[in-house]
Parts: sequence; C-alpha cells; structure tokens
Amino acid sequence: MKKLIGIVLLLAALSACIYFINRDPAVGVEQSERLPECAADFEDRVVRDLNHRLIVTMSGADIGEFGFDFYVSPEFKLMVESGFLKSLLSCSVLRYPDDKLVVMKGDHSLTFRPDDNIAVLDQTDRIDMVSKTKISEEGNRYYIPFDDIAAALSYQVDYNLEDGVVNLSLAEEEKKLPDAYDMRDYSRVTPVRDQGRYGTCWAFASLGALETTLLPQDTCIFSTDHMTMCNSYNLDLNVGGEHTMSVAYLAAWQGPVYEADDPYGDGMSDPNLTPVKHLEEALVLDERDRDVLKSAIFRYGGLETSLYLQLEYADSESPYYSPEYAAYHYDGAEIPNHDVVVVGWDDNFKKERFPVRPPGDGAWLCKNSWGVNFGEDGYFYVSYYDTNICNKSVVYTRIGEANNYDHIYQTDMLGWVGLMGYGKEEAYFANAYTAGEHEALSAVSFYATDRNSRFEVYLVRNFEDENSFRNRGFLVAGTMQYAGYYTVDIPNPIPLEDGERFAVVVKIITPGAVHPIAIEYKADERSENFDISDGEGYISLYGEVWHSAEETQSCNVCLKAFTDNVDENGSTGKNEKETPSSGQVSTEETTDTRGTTEGGDDTAVPDLDTQKESETTE
Repeated sequence: MKKLIGIVLLLAALSACIYFINRDPAVGVEQSERLPECAADFEDRVVRDLNHRLIVTMSGADIGEFGFDFYVSPEFKLMVESGFLKSLLSCSVLRYPDDKLVVMKGDHSLTFRPDDNIAVLDQTDRIDMVSKTKISEEGNRYYIPFDDIAAALSYQVDYNLEDGVVNLSLAEEEKKLPDAYDMRDYSRVTPVRDQGRYGTCWAFASLGALETTLLPQDTCIFSTDHMTMCNSYNLDLNVGGEHTMSVAYLAAWQGPVYEADDPYGDGMSDPNLTPVKHLEEALVLDERDRDVLKSAIFRYGGLETSLYLQLEYADSESPYYSPEYAAYHYDGAEIPNHDVVVVGWDDNFKKERFPVRPPGDGAWLCKNSWGVNFGEDGYFYVSYYDTNICNKSVVYTRIGEANNYDHIYQTDMLGWVGLMGYGKEEAYFANAYTAGEHEALSAVSFYATDRNSRFEVYLVRNFEDENSFRNRGFLVAGTMQYAGYYTVDIPNPIPLEDGERFAVVVKIITPGAVHPIAIEYKADERSENFDISDGEGYISLYGEVWHSAEETQSCNVCLKAFTDNVDENGSTGKNEKETPSSGQVSTEETTDTRGTTEGGDDTAVPDLDTQKESETTE
C-alpha cells in the first residue's frame, strides 16, 4: 500500500513525542513513555480522516453512484462490500449458512470466514491478510480486505492519501467466467420436482430460479400451487402462464409462500397466506449474448427461460433428444411451449452428442420439472444453438425479507401487460395515493421496458389534481442497465402526514423506444380481472400537461410506492437495508428537468401498444 504521505505525517507526529535529555554533551535521546499511545492515536486520526473523505474509483472513474460501502481498516487496508465484488468485478459471491464466504472469478476461488485474517485460494493456498474479514452488525453485509486478494482477482490498488482516493485498476487481462459451471456443485439448486399432468412449468421455472438466488445461504422451497392459483390473473393449473405473471405475483406481495404451507397438486390454495419474501428486482434479458447470460447465472442465480420441447413427458421420444447424453437441440421454427431453469453451462459439450447436430460445441445445463427420471436426474443439456433457448430469460437479482418495507401502495396487480407512450423514447408517469398513519416514503418500484433506461423520481406532497404536479420535488435519478422490474430506494425516507394525499412521479427515457411506460390493462380472458377502479394514474410527455391513464386509455401505470412506519422522532428504525443493491441500478444526483419541453408539444395524446410481452408456456 502506498502510504508515503501518511508515513511523512506520522513521522512528524512521532517527533513531537520525543524529548531530549542532556545527561552529558555526548548524549542522549530517550523515548517518551507516551510514544506508542501518541503514534496509535495519530494513526487512528489519519484513518478516520481518510474514511470521512474516502472516494473509491475504478480506472479513475468514481463508483459512488452504485451505493456500495467502502472503508479503510485501522491497518490501512481497503475494506470492500462483498456485493461490490459481485456487481462490479463480475465475481460469484456465495455465503453459506455457517457464514463461510466463497468468492469466484474465472478459474479461481477465495474462501473467507468472519473475524479471520486468512483467505484460502483455490481450496489449497493460504493468503495471510493484515486485516480481518468482517460482518456488519445487522449481519447482511460482508466486508473483505481487498489489498491482499486483489491480485487473485486481476486487480491492483493504488492510494492517494492526500486526495482521499483509492483507485482500483486491472493489473492484467482478466478471465471472468469458467469454461464450465454447474450450480449443483455449490449447493445453489433445490431438488428437482414433478409438475405431473398440469400446465405449471412456468411457475416451477419461476420459483426454481427464485430459489437459486437465495441459495446457498437461505434454503427455501416455494409453493407452485399458490403462485398458479393465488395471483390476479384468471388462471387454473391447466392453462399455462408467462414470466410476466410470475413477476407480477411476486412484485405485488402475493407470494411466495412455502411449499409446506400450500402443497402442490391438491387443487386447493389459501389466498390468505402471507409472503415470506419480497421481490425487489428481476432482470429480463432478451439477448443471446452468452457471456451476459453466463455472468447472470454465475453472479445472481438460475435463468427462467423457454424453449420448444418436442417431448410430452419423461419417457417420451423425440428426434431432437438423446436420452443417452440427455442432450436436446431443436432447429425448427416452432414457438416455445415449455419453461426450464438454466443452472450452468459447458463450452466443451460435444456437438456430436445431439441427434440433430448443431454447428458448434457447447450447451446450457437445464433443470426440468418432470421429476428425477427424466434426463440426468431431472437435468438435461440444451445446445447453445437451439432456436429458442435463452431468447428471453429472467433472473431474480434482489430479494428482500418480508419486513423490508412495512406498506405497499399499488394499482398494477397484473404487472407489465402492455406499453404506452407518445411515439418518443421519453415520458412521465405518476400514481397518486393516500398515506396511512405515521409513515415515511422509503422506495418506489417500476419497470424498465428496455436496456439502458434513465429515470428521475419525484414526489408531490398534498396532491389535489393535475395542477399539483407543478410542485413536484426531485428525489433521486439513475440508470437501469437491463429491462426488468426495479425497486429504487429513497436516499432519506420522507415522513408523510397522516392521511396525506401524495403522488410519486417517474420520468423515464428508454433509448429507441416509442412506448416506454409499462402498464396493465385488460388484454385477454386471463387479464379480465383487471381493476380500473383501484388507481389514479397520470401520464405526460414532458411533465407539463397530464392525462388520466384510466380515462384516456383504460389502464393503470405500473408504479408502486413503499413506506415504513416511523416513530415520534420520524425514524423508521431501519438503519441498513436488508438487501443491498445488486448494482444493476446506478443512482446519482441530477438536474431537475421539469418544464423542459425541448421544443415539443406537451398536448399530445398517448398511444397504447397492445403487443403481448411474452409467450404462454405449459
């Protein structure tokens, strides 16, 4: 660690703690008894000062907008939050029930234990670290001394103590992903299940993917019956479903519930069961970039995805499937009819193992829902070149405990059904709500309908009508890298008056889009339970002239608000988020752009896009 400036300052301080005693002209210097105390006090003040103004950069760029915690230990070592390693350094970070932490990148792994200054590299080599790994008091953040492990992750650390900057930069070309990966090897999958005769593959895939995100620390088996029968859609066990239904059910706090509380296949489900987790973020990946998909599996969890499977049950046959190798490759034009969970890959899986030979090697490892008698104990390999696999995938990246927020305000129980906009890539949308007693606004959630969407969030206090939007106050802004469902935390929760009418407002800019707002509406028989009476939504092109979503297009905008209970001092008592940011949302300060029309006409009428977001699978 480069501490030249710190050392100079320290020496200067130490010189003040030494006094001279002239016993005779030839001597002498004697050390003060207070020297160690003085030196320790000064180092402590240097560390505290550094942490007060600490800025961490990557290749010179400030990464503070991602919201990760960093600090310098008393031993002058940079301590990094484990979520930072996962989100920005592309590592897999696995925490086990005994608090063992395993960090993987490329072909290397590092193992840590709390309050220990030893890391184990690749299960054999010992790395002695000056500082110990730490777990926060709340128990949900793991901090690792980065200096001593940086080389194993292909990074180096440079300190500028004068400016309070620590810069991380690549020391060499990095390998982010291994050639083959199997989540089963790291206790990241739940047991294979059997959907039987029902059209519930979509729910098994959704919940199977959700379960992998929580593992290995938190082992949960969730109820497929409850997801299928207790959502807001007009469904039963036989008609199939889509990932948008899964996300809507989870985002609305309708589930998940434990399988033990609502067993599968009995034809009954209890709508009064309360969710045991809260979904905060789900990414929709609509590209076949293998590195992107592999990285999502490696860092976050299994992918819920669809394919055309020309098999009907475990023992059926197909010219596209090899029972010997549990290998499947379809190269036709049929649309998807089945959902699975992708839990790994093998770049070297030979193309000769597929009955219909693909143009190259490589396959995805998939967990099916046809019991352990199918494939290899319920798993099979699907060629990278299959027509449908991973054309659209969902990965659950941020899951909170059931007490993450105390209250939810929402009108979009069906979630993302369609799109609305003004023929431009930007628009405003808002929902008005009435606050309960002793609450503070803590977060909002909404959908990004495509990649690299930019957003600004505002709050309107004492909302009355459309004219109230002129008084909106800026809260937070940022960027969302992928399409999906996102929760954006308010940096400082805002206390609301009891019974206050308030409105949350989002400006969204989605490059290349013409309908950037996600909405719910009655699209078909399955969405006939759509309720237009439960909301008060508004939309606008430039934030000046507003239209009622219910009156102009018979729809609700997808925009939820979350509040926490506050005490008499206005405190929520929640000092640290249960689920830190996944890093897929970067937030930053920005200029309030309300009233900027950029030469446009803010009286335009919005346009509804009725195209379905996904295909039904059974």
